[in-house]
Amino acid sequence: MTENPVVSDVVSLFQKERKSADPANEGGDPVHRRVALIGTYTPRQCGIATFTGDIVEQLARFHPEIALDIYAMDDLAQGLSYDDVAGTIAAHDAASYARAARRINESGVDAVWLQHEYGIFGGTSGEMVLDLVDRLAAPLVLTLHTVLADPSERQREILDHLLNRASRVMVMSRHSANLLAETYGVGSDRVAVIEHGAPDRPFGRQAEFKARMGLEGRRVLTSFGLLGPGKGLENVIEALPSIVARHPETVYRIVGATHPNLVAQEGESYRDGLKALAERLGVTDHVVWDNRFVDTDELLDQLESCDIYITAYPNMQQSTSGTLSYAVALGKAVVSTPYLHARELLSEGVGEFVAPGDSAGIARTVNGLLDEPERLEAMQRRAYARGRKTVWPRFADATANLLNRVVARQAATPVPLLAMPGMSGFTAMCDDTGMYQHAVGRVPDRRHGYCVDDNARALMLVNVAEAMGDDEAARMASGFASFLQQAWNPDRRRFRNFMGFDRRWCEEEGSDDSNGRSLWALGQTCARGRDEDLRWWAKTLFDEALPAVAELDSPRTVAFTMLGAAGRLAQEPDHEQARAVLENGGAFLCRLIAAARRPDWAWFEAVVGYDNPRLSQALIEAGRICGRDEWLEAGLSSLAWINEQQRSATGNFRPVGSDSFNLAHEILPFDQQPLEALAAIEAAAAAFAVTGEARWFEHARIAYCWFFGGNDRGVHLADIRTGHCRDGITPRGANRNCGAESILAFQLSYYAMTALARSQPGNSTGDLFENQRLSGKSTKHIR
Repeated sequence: MTENPVVSDVVSLFQKERKSADPANEGGDPVHRRVALIGTYTPRQCGIATFTGDIVEQLARFHPEIALDIYAMDDLAQGLSYDDVAGTIAAHDAASYARAARRINESGVDAVWLQHEYGIFGGTSGEMVLDLVDRLAAPLVLTLHTVLADPSERQREILDHLLNRASRVMVMSRHSANLLAETYGVGSDRVAVIEHGAPDRPFGRQAEFKARMGLEGRRVLTSFGLLGPGKGLENVIEALPSIVARHPETVYRIVGATHPNLVAQEGESYRDGLKALAERLGVTDHVVWDNRFVDTDELLDQLESCDIYITAYPNMQQSTSGTLSYAVALGKAVVSTPYLHARELLSEGVGEFVAPGDSAGIARTVNGLLDEPERLEAMQRRAYARGRKTVWPRFADATANLLNRVVARQAATPVPLLAMPGMSGFTAMCDDTGMYQHAVGRVPDRRHGYCVDDNARALMLVNVAEAMGDDEAARMASGFASFLQQAWNPDRRRFRNFMGFDRRWCEEEGSDDSNGRSLWALGQTCARGRDEDLRWWAKTLFDEALPAVAELDSPRTVAFTMLGAAGRLAQEPDHEQARAVLENGGAFLCRLIAAARRPDWAWFEAVVGYDNPRLSQALIEAGRICGRDEWLEAGLSSLAWINEQQRSATGNFRPVGSDSFNLAHEILPFDQQPLEALAAIEAAAAAFAVTGEARWFEHARIAYCWFFGGNDRGVHLADIRTGHCRDGITPRGANRNCGAESILAFQLSYYAMTALARSQPGNSTGDLFENQRLSGKSTKHIR
C-alpha cells in the first residue's frame, strides 16, 4: 500500500477521534445508546403495552446507559394520554407512520426497536407498519410476538419484508427461532432467543399475600389476562365442581378486564356467559371476578397469593405469555395446555400439561396437586428455580447486549483515508474485452457480460490513476477506448450499452444515460488522457457523437453530456458545439428547477434518482465556463439542498436510497450505493473550485468517509489494499458483492479527494478542520 506523498500531510483531517463501541471502554465512561422503542404502551390495555413498559422500566434500572425514546402505537378511538413518550403513531393513519419515521431519523437514534404483532398496526394484516420501516435509517431490531407457522399470503409478505429490513430479530421461544429458520429462511446468526422477562421476588410468600387479600385458609387458583374466548376459562369453570367437591376451600380467581376490542363488538357477553356457566354448575361462590386491568406491581402481588396458576389456552400456537413467565418466576405451580410457550417453559417438571378443552383433565391434575402438598411445593420450587433464568436482570442484560451488537460501530483504529488504494481489485474485473459488470463477492461474474457505462468510467479512472504506471495505463486505456469505439453505432447514431460475455451486443442502442456517460468519458479523455494519441482518438469520436447525443433531453443525460463538453472545452476552449451544449443545458436545467421548486423542495424534479449531484455539478460548470452567475447560484443552491438531504442527524453521509427513485417528494434511506458518494464528492469539488468555501470540502470529506464506516451501519465498504468496494449498504449491512460500478466509484472518489486536498493553498482548510477536531468542535454547521 503506497501513500501519496503530496497529500500525506493532510491525512489527519480525515481521522476523527472515536471511542470504542464496547460499553467496557477502557479508561472511559460507558458508551451511551439512544434507541427508538416502538410498540403499544401503557396506559393502553394489552400484553404488548405491558411488555413495552417493562422494557422501559428494566433497562432504566439495569442499563441506564441505554436511553429509550418511546413511540406509542395509538388507537385514537380509545382517547388515551401518554406520559414521557417521544411521539405517538396513529395506527390507522399512513401519514402518521411517515411523520414518525422522519422524526426518528432526525433524532439520530442509534437503533430502532420495533415490537410486532399484526393486530396493532393499521391496514390489512397490519401492513401500514411497512410505511414506517421503509423510511427508517437506523438499524432495526424486530421483536416478533407472534410467528405464524401457516400465515395468510399477506401476513407472509409483510413478515418477509420486515425480516429483510431487520438487522436482528428477537423471539421469546426456541420454537419461534426454529420456525423462522425453517419457514422464513432466517439464519440463526440474525436471531436472538430472549425469554420473556420476569420479576425477581422471594419464594413462598403465599400466606402473606393471601392475608392481604382476605384469602386466609383458601386454596387459590388463578388465571390472568384480558378476557376473551381464546383464554379457555370456560374449561376451568367446568372443572370446578370436581375440584371443590374434594377441596371445598378452593377459590378460582379470574383477574382482568374483558379485551377492549371484544367489548366494542359484543359488550360483556363473554363474561356474562362465564358467570352463567358458573351459576349453572353451582360454583358461583368459588369464582371471584376482578374485572380490572391491573398494573404490573399489583398483578405480581395477586400472583403471589395463588397456589396454582392455570392457562387453558385452546390455541397451541400461542408463542408468548407474559403472565406465564411471571407465574413461573414467582414459584407457582402451573397447569396449562401445551401451547408453544408453555411447552418450553414448563418442561422438566416445572408444570403439568392438560389437553385443550379437557375440563376433566384440569380437575384431575389440580386435585392431584392439592391432594399432595409436598408434591405441590416441589413443583413450585422447580418453577422458581426455572424462573431465575428469566428474571429482569437477565432479560435486561440480554436485550442490552442485543442492542449493542446492532448499533453501528465506528472503527476504534483510524483508517488512513488518504492512502492510495491498490488496483488489483480493479484489474481482476477486466479482460481483453473490457470490464465485467458484476461480481459474486469478489469473484467476477461473467454471466452478465459488460456494459459501456462501466467501461466509460474505467477509461476515466485510468486517465487519472497515479497507482498505475504509464505502460499499464496505456494498455488498459486502449482496451476501454476500444470498447467505446465498438459501442458507437453510426447507423443509429447512438452508443450501445450491454454486451454479453460472447462479445455480442445485446441491443442496437443503449439508454439515454449510457450515451451521455459515454460522451462524458470522451470529454474527460480529451482533457486528461495520458498520451496524445488517446486524446486525439477521444476528440475524434466526441465530435462525431456529440450532435446526436446532444439531442437527448432526459435530465441526467443532459448533465452527463454537459460534463463531457466541459472536458472538451478544457482542452479546446473555442469548441463551438461543446459551448452550445453548455448554453443549452444550463438554460434547460434552470427551467427544470424553476418548474419543480416548492418551499420544501429545491430540486430539478419531483423525484430524486441516482447521481443526483451531477445535475448541480453540470450547472456549476456551465455557469463557470459561460460566465453565468445565475446558473452558478442555481447550481450551488441546489447542491446545498441535496447535500442536506444526504446528511444524517449525526453528521454522516446518507446517500439517497434506491428505494426513492420512483417516489415523488420523498427520500428513503436504502439501498445506499457507492456511485452516490462519488457524485457528491465530485460535485462538491466543483463547488469548492468556484467558491473556495470550506463547507464544500467538508461535505466531500464526509462523503468519502462513508466508504470507511462513516455511514448508517458503521460498515467498511472499501479495501485500501486491493481497491475493492462493496456494492452498497442495505438495511442489514453491507452488500458483499464488489461489482464494477462500486470499485470504480471508490477509486474515482479517492482521486477526486486527493485533487481537492491539493487545491487548498498551504493546506489551510486542512488546518481548519484539524483545529476543530482537536478542540472538539463540529464542522457540520459550517456554511
